[in-house]
This record gives sequence, structure tokens and C-alpha cells, in this order.
Amino acid sequence: METVCSAGIVLAAAIWGFAFVIVKDSLAYVGAIWMIAIRFTIAALLLMLIYCRRLKCLNASYWKHGFILGTMIFLAYAFQTVGCDYTSAGKNAFLTAVYVICVPLISWPLYRKRPAWYVFMAAIIFFVGIGLVAVKEDGDSLLEMNIGDILTLVCGVFYGLHIIFIARYDESEDPVLLSAVQFLFTALWAWLASPFIANPAINRPLELNALLRPGVIFSMLYLGVLSTMVAYLLQNVCLKYVPSSLGSLFMSLEAVFGVVFGMIFLHEEVSPRMLLGFALIFAAIVMAEVFPKLRKGESSPIVTAPCR
Repeated sequence: METVCSAGIVLAAAIWGFAFVIVKDSLAYVGAIWMIAIRFTIAALLLMLIYCRRLKCLNASYWKHGFILGTMIFLAYAFQTVGCDYTSAGKNAFLTAVYVICVPLISWPLYRKRPAWYVFMAAIIFFVGIGLVAVKEDGDSLLEMNIGDILTLVCGVFYGLHIIFIARYDESEDPVLLSAVQFLFTALWAWLASPFIANPAINRPLELNALLRPGVIFSMLYLGVLSTMVAYLLQNVCLKYVPSSLGSLFMSLEAVFGVVFGMIFLHEEVSPRMLLGFALIFAAIVMAEVFPKLRKGESSPIVTAPCR
């Protein structure tokens, strides 16, 4: 089951990676925060419609946990979007992947169980690989930090916390209902925040004519149905059987898929440095997957959350 669920998380990462290509033109017509509101509204309503019979099981615990998760994912998206306006896209993608490191380190004091050494080693190798793949050779230095870089790092921390808390809640709750409530609160935060974020560079005004464009409609449906409902549902269900730190490694493949799909559909070039990054990422995944199976009597390689 863990292998199947690991594949499910990789599929979710691929869906998110392809979203970079899908939304490229739509951002010229729909503001980033409005886009968050629309995509999560579609996902929440569709998920509740499909699984309407389960809604009777909603209780205070789902609303509380959904509020926490929805707030975290909204903040992650918001910090990432604003940060991207002040830093390069490559550094934005790279620094967001800091959650690969955050998950095992934050999980350690929370659950009082030290991750195995190879978890830290795989996370570091993976993080370096992401950097080699995502950061463009445009003269930027990773040591030069600006406000956009700091905001993006904050975004990565919220992504890491989101992964950890999903792992904490999912064992005791239905991941479908938890996803639906999470989407609802994420959309609510975005709808409430959008009118107050008036900077056109970050969140251009919402126009009905723009929403009726065929390309924008397709993008919104892709984001709402596949990139939000399907991908996050895969994440929430699969993290029930895959340790959160290992899941964070697979989910950060989103940056790699984004680069790959950019090469295929946008004809972006591949440098030798990027090829080295792919090799390091593959090595990190093999290390995270194979090492625990070589250790006798160990069923889970990383900290397993007590109640998810």
C-alpha cells in the first residue's frame, strides 16, 4: 500500500507541475489571489457534491482541523505569490522547496522521535538537486536575500507545517471530508483577502470578460478539478500510508515536473547543471525508498504522525 500511495503523491506532484504551463497565460487576465479563491471554491463545491452523503459525518473536529489546514495552505500560496513578485521565478521555486528540510526537522520536536540519518541525507541531496534544476543561470546568487526571498521561505515553512498537520489529523478523520473543509476555508480566506490586495502586479482586478475567455475557463477548471481537488485529495489520502517526511520529498517533485513540462511545451532549454540536479533528485528518492526496506524490523522510515 505504501508503494501505491507513494506513486499517488508523485502523480499529484506531476499535476501541480503541469499547472505552471496551464496557468501561464491566465495570470494575465485573473489575479493570483482571485485565482486561489476560484480554484479552491470549485474544488470544495465539487468534492462536496460528489461525496454529499458523507457530509452528515461532519463534526466540530473537521471544522477545526479544516480551518487550520485551510489557513496554512492559503498563507503558503499567498506568501509564494507575493514573494514571486520580488524575486526571480527560479529562486522562488527553489526556496519554496525548503519544506523538504522543514518537515523532518519540525516533526522531530513535535513527536519526540528522531528521523533516521538517511532521511536527513536524502532531504539535503534532494534540496541540492531541486536547486540545480530550478534556479536559472541568470546571475542571481542564492546568498543574496531580498524581501521576496524571505517571503518565499515563509511560504515553504507553511507548506511544511501543512504536510505535518495533515499527517496528524488524517488517521482519525475521513481524508475526503477533511479535504473538502480545508478547500472551503482556503477559498474563504482568498475571497476575503482579494479585495484588499489591490496591487495589479500581484492581484489584478477581477473582470467578468476575462473569466469568460475559453483559455481562462480551461485553466480554472484544470486548477479547480485536477490541481486542487484531485491532487490534494491524492495527497491527503496517500499521506495516510506514507510518512510525512517521505511524502514531502515526493511532493517537491512539483518543481522538477514544472521544469520538464516547460521544456516539452514551452521549449525551454536544459543545461548540464539541470541534468545533474535530476540525477541527485533520483538518488535522494532511491535512498529514501530503499534504505528503510534494507533495515530489518523497520516498517516506517520516518516519524509517523500520531493522529491523522
